[in-house]
Amino acid sequence: MKKCIVLWLLCLTSYAQQRVVTSVDTTRNKIGAQFTLMLKAEVDTGTVVQFPRGRNMGQLEIIRSYKIDTVTEGGRWELIKKYGLTQFDSGRYTIPRLPVRIGDRIAYSDSIRVEVANVQVDTLKQKMYDIREIMPAESSSRWWWFLLLVLALAIAGYYGYRYYRNRPKRVREVEVYRTPIEKATGLLQQLEKKDLVRRGEVKSYYSELTDIARLYIEEAIHVPAMESTTRELIEKLKVAAVKKKLSIAPETVAHLETVLHQADMVKFAKERPQEPEIIDARQKIESAIMDINRSIPADTDDEELRNEAARIAREKELRRKKRRRVAVISGLSAAGVVILLFVLSQIGFTTVFSSKNQKLLEGEWIRSEYGNPVVSIETPEVLSRMDAKTVLQPDAIAVLKEFQMFSMGSPMDDLYILVSTIKFKKDTPVNLDTIVEGSIKDLEQKGASNILVKKDEFTTKAGISGIRAFGTMAVLDGVLKRSSKVYYEMLFFKQEQGVQQVTVWYPEGDEQGRQILERVVGSVELQVGAQ
Repeated sequence: MKKCIVLWLLCLTSYAQQRVVTSVDTTRNKIGAQFTLMLKAEVDTGTVVQFPRGRNMGQLEIIRSYKIDTVTEGGRWELIKKYGLTQFDSGRYTIPRLPVRIGDRIAYSDSIRVEVANVQVDTLKQKMYDIREIMPAESSSRWWWFLLLVLALAIAGYYGYRYYRNRPKRVREVEVYRTPIEKATGLLQQLEKKDLVRRGEVKSYYSELTDIARLYIEEAIHVPAMESTTRELIEKLKVAAVKKKLSIAPETVAHLETVLHQADMVKFAKERPQEPEIIDARQKIESAIMDINRSIPADTDDEELRNEAARIAREKELRRKKRRRVAVISGLSAAGVVILLFVLSQIGFTTVFSSKNQKLLEGEWIRSEYGNPVVSIETPEVLSRMDAKTVLQPDAIAVLKEFQMFSMGSPMDDLYILVSTIKFKKDTPVNLDTIVEGSIKDLEQKGASNILVKKDEFTTKAGISGIRAFGTMAVLDGVLKRSSKVYYEMLFFKQEQGVQQVTVWYPEGDEQGRQILERVVGSVELQVGAQ
């Protein structure tokens, strides 16, 4: 409580003359309803104030921007700006900190969390509290529910398989064709009766049209056409024509290749041919089938063709059995993966098979203030307070008035963020280069190795300067006894009798980690007065 009072007094001293008060009429509303955000600036008479403009505030849409109201009180102005905000999707949203230009400086409003519900809810005013101490959370694991779900799915799968295997087979009337050419012409006539083109199903039409041609080639010439690509089919057709002495005209092969290629574009590139092109494709397929049929010698029952047909039939059966084995193995593998993920979730490795940084990057970020001197930073999650006494030596504690640390994750996680602030008891000269060297040595003492260090100046958006140390290093996992290479950045700032530090690192080569680091570092701001 004493810390909160001191912090409040410091803020009151800094912004007594000019400050921005933020409020919202309700923190809970229903979809499409209006939230009224009010920004109130208390300034000296004659001070120019510029409020934010735009169409959105975070994920909330500005549906109305009210005129500025001015109230004069004792030689000072109280400027009030209101915004009408709304959201058409349920969820929890954050109205971010907004910049308000007051004279030659920028002040920021407070961020406010609001909730959009599907049903009418009571209007509540959400109070703002300081960061609470870390509290142990009760385990909410319900592993037995998961076990019951797996058991129920297994039982349902077993009885579903038995039903599928023992179900009465429906006898369908199948038209019997005596020759491949008779079958091809019959299927072409059936295709036209379906009227797919008129119904706009061009993709299905081309798929069936080319399948008829492929099936004819496979049955008449014994070329494996159904599972071949367009290029493979044309090459196999040319080889078969030479080997079996078929007098297939080059124009026939060219027309067949043109229609097959066009069908590929329709199926995979979403090409939309015109009706004359569709009619021409149908005629080319029919002509190609008839030309190939005329080129086949009358005596087709020789031993070579029968052997070829038997070989293709054996290959089809082998492929069918292989697909069945692959399906069984895939099912068992999927079940194994589910069980493995469940086991790993129980021992704490929930991010083994998922990109945690991707989820953090796409989630809702939070801007908060930490430590004293205050560091304002935007992070994917609220940083947790750490016990600073566990990392300080007794002689260091003797010269420090205040030392606070906040972190997210651990050094071996996919993302690690650390914010620390120091305030000395006496007026102590601070050399940031010395602080950087000390931080690097501290990393080495904790097991880091192969540390590559580069330094340059860093300036926040508000114009506050500091030092940036960055590079790569290998960090050691004390439990698993393994090391991993990470990219890190550390920012150092100094104030009167105080030092502020922000550290971020992620596994080298992680693109989502790089984007998170850039966003975190770009959001860092300090209290006015940092040097």
